[in-house]
Amino acid sequence: MLICGQNFTDEVIQKIRVTVESEPTISRRALSLRVCEWLDWRTPNGKPKEMSCRVALLRLHRQGIVKLPECNVNGLSAPKGGKKDPPIVQIEPVRCNLKDLGGVELIRVGSRESKASRVWNALMDRYHYLGAGPLCGAQMRYLIKSPYGWLGGLAFSGAAWRVEARDGWIGWGDWARKENLSKVVCNSRFLILPQVKVSNLASHVLSLCVRQLPQDWLERYGFEPVLLETFVERDRFQGTCYRAANWQYVGTTCGRGRQDRDHTHSVPIKDVYVFPMRKDARRVLCCEPLQGVVRCEPEQGVEAQDWAEDEFGEADLGDRRLTKRLVGIVRDFYARPQASVPQACQTRAKTKAAYRFFDHPKMGMDKVLEQHYEATLARVGQGPVVLAVQDTTSLNYSTHPATENLGPIGSCPDGIIGLLLHDTMAFNPDGTPLGLLDVQCWARDPEDFGKKTRRHELPIEQKESNRWLISFRKVAEAQRRSPKTTFVSVGDREADIYELFELALRQPSAPKLLVRASHNRLLAEGQGHLWEKVSEQEISGIQEVLVPRRGNRPARVARPEVRFAEITLKPPKRKPRFRELTIWAVLAQEVEAPQDVEPIEWMLLTTCQVTTFDEAIEKLAWYAVRWGIEVYHRTLKSGCKIEERQLGHADRIETCLAIDLVVAWRIFHLTKLGRETPDVPCTVFFEESEWKSLTAYITQNPIPPDRPPTLREAIRMVASLGGFLGRNSDGEPGTKSLWLGLQRLDDITTMWKVMTNLHVPYPQEPPVSSNPGYG
Repeated sequence: MLICGQNFTDEVIQKIRVTVESEPTISRRALSLRVCEWLDWRTPNGKPKEMSCRVALLRLHRQGIVKLPECNVNGLSAPKGGKKDPPIVQIEPVRCNLKDLGGVELIRVGSRESKASRVWNALMDRYHYLGAGPLCGAQMRYLIKSPYGWLGGLAFSGAAWRVEARDGWIGWGDWARKENLSKVVCNSRFLILPQVKVSNLASHVLSLCVRQLPQDWLERYGFEPVLLETFVERDRFQGTCYRAANWQYVGTTCGRGRQDRDHTHSVPIKDVYVFPMRKDARRVLCCEPLQGVVRCEPEQGVEAQDWAEDEFGEADLGDRRLTKRLVGIVRDFYARPQASVPQACQTRAKTKAAYRFFDHPKMGMDKVLEQHYEATLARVGQGPVVLAVQDTTSLNYSTHPATENLGPIGSCPDGIIGLLLHDTMAFNPDGTPLGLLDVQCWARDPEDFGKKTRRHELPIEQKESNRWLISFRKVAEAQRRSPKTTFVSVGDREADIYELFELALRQPSAPKLLVRASHNRLLAEGQGHLWEKVSEQEISGIQEVLVPRRGNRPARVARPEVRFAEITLKPPKRKPRFRELTIWAVLAQEVEAPQDVEPIEWMLLTTCQVTTFDEAIEKLAWYAVRWGIEVYHRTLKSGCKIEERQLGHADRIETCLAIDLVVAWRIFHLTKLGRETPDVPCTVFFEESEWKSLTAYITQNPIPPDRPPTLREAIRMVASLGGFLGRNSDGEPGTKSLWLGLQRLDDITTMWKVMTNLHVPYPQEPPVSSNPGYG
């Protein structure tokens, strides 16, 4: 049963009944806190969503499903000490300009027991036509202060559930609104005292709020709002101050309030204004959760023609024509991965259609990748273990300085510019890429350059390091949808973050975590530090590890000594609110490395249990798979030439990048699958015209074989078009020769189709023998 966004299973409902029966004196608040623990129902800052849970429990109670304990009416007491609202100091009428008024500041109101809260309530009850409240949901209140005294107050609270004008401006569907409504905050009260007559004061106060609210909201609720909204009663006000403060008018309400279940339309009509807190507010608010993806039904009786249609044919872009266009662009980009957009699309009409698609206001990276995420989940559910490898790379667009909304990616604010990309790729333990689970792309704000020096003062949500936690939560969503598969989130030394380990150990059902250590962390009492503790352990064995080729250094086989231990991490001094964490450490140290070669030393930290040598080398093998994402990034940059895209704006680049990400995955997947399942027919990847034209070109024989070649044979033939020689010492082809070969194969296939339509180079029926003695 889904209530307030949470699934109350029969098991949870039974636990509620048992708790109430066994503890008849339990309060409703205590019960709601316990249910929040059972469901892991928390706000982004980790606090239980107590009020939402109490609403859900009350609904269950009214439906007769559970019986709640009696309300504790004594708990609804007056403020402590019986304090009365302080008298409002009457100030003389103020008539001046904003400059002469002096400094204006916003005073954040704390608890309801505070003096500021009583002042705020008294001002609103006396001067505001709606009074002091109650306010709905999450809330933040401010008093407006100047050298003259109190000038007024404001309040921000939970957004309206459904507003046609606002939802249409955002582009919301039901799932996206349900997932992201909390990121919209309503300016529900705004008061300037009637005796204060200062030009531009109201718009100035709104500007102060826009700067101060994000940090205050983050501190209280653990996230920053993405969009502000407000409703201006048109019979009372004109909304001039909101327009002056750059709020956008998006329409009007229809006269219904929050409680208008009977559609009486008894509430006055109000103008709706919004203020985006970030440039990509609409794209962020339209992101839907994986479990909420609504698929478009394919046409009856129509099967997917190729991998592009199979991967994107059911994408829900709001219009089947957009879906068809997306599939066509993916086909063209895959056929010519190194080509520019006009070269890949081939015709003027298709090129214009592609540019319009990239510029579509409702398109974005998350929207395009949504269906690919679904396809990835279908693939990962077929194996017992999936390695979710996450990593960060930078995209350099310094050669296109006219492109808008890029940011610095180097060590100085005026240096190279571009975008940062953090992606999570699913691999099976053999290293075959199964698809993307999460992609984050952003541009640094030049004004924030140097924030690293304040990293110890900022919460994790305000750091770029938060990308690792966001990715882990996406993997956790995949874990919930594929309970029979064990997901392991794998990261390099940048992922050695205490908050990440705390998140991974918060729930037993969470994905596992495997990270290479970067810090020699202090352990619990008596254990010393990390490296010393693990180095003291006895050698459990020696394991061969394949070290891939890097630069001019050839690939080699290393034989590191392996040690492991169970350890307990102490939280950093600057993070006393965290608890101690018990995890396992695996140390692989190479003792006899070749000269001029840096020996291997991997200190791996994992939430997976490691008690034997076999379990230790399994974790080493899993971490070695992480190299695959480096190959993937090289395929994306060198194979798909994403850094050479000239699209004029970062938003268009991100939409195009989403397609290139999937094309690069497909090339990488084809390379690995040819090694994993070499003997399957090549028809699993190649169309009939492709493998026939390929064999005809390679063998210089116009008559194709009766049976298609194997996948390994076809891949080696394609790679030979890209420069692969196939010598005994060459091994299997890599992604570079494959993407070059695919580009040539597309031209060969096109010519094959033309020639076979014009002229059949071989008879369709067996010819009559010219031998007179025949028959």
